[in-house]
Amino acid sequence: MRHCFRAPIPEIFDAARFLDAAVSAHLVGNTALAHELFLAANMPAVREWLESIWGAKSAYVSVQVMLCPTLTSRVETRMPTTAQVRELHTRDGFHCRYCGIPVIRPEVRKLACQLFPESVSWGRTNSSQHAGFQALWAQYDHVLPHSCGGTNELENLVVSCAACNYGKMSYRLEELGLSDPRDRPPVTSNWDGLERLLGP
Repeated sequence: MRHCFRAPIPEIFDAARFLDAAVSAHLVGNTALAHELFLAANMPAVREWLESIWGAKSAYVSVQVMLCPTLTSRVETRMPTTAQVRELHTRDGFHCRYCGIPVIRPEVRKLACQLFPESVSWGRTNSSQHAGFQALWAQYDHVLPHSCGGTNELENLVVSCAACNYGKMSYRLEELGLSDPRDRPPVTSNWDGLERLLGP
């Protein structure tokens, strides 16, 4: 079984390095360099990789629909609380548990947009959003979907990138031919999700 829908391309890690360097440049007051590095991370190849997975007609996502067990009750769907998000990143780090790419929380991206509006765009359409931040957008996936009895407990949640989360949609792993990400350890690295941009 596959770990993810499509293997990450090298440009994704290049974009992450550019974003990391941009934040470092900003923190030492080199605004011009930070601007150039944020622009460099907005890579067409990264956008193509992302859109190849999360599009409605993705060639990388195939579904074999199976019947869910009959449920007598269902937990109401909800996103993780702030405390749960903290716990998830403490456990999973800042990498997608499916494909392993680095991820960045929306709060970090929003601040980058405020600080560098000319180089970090986030419009209403996918094509108007910064490709690096879009691909590395941290999501929180319910491994077993609510429709099949999945809960909101941490044991059923993993950190995910946008491509893997939107590609998975509300299907079960077995319907997508994906292995359970909880069966392998999280990626460990020095990547901090650019959290230092938010300050102490």
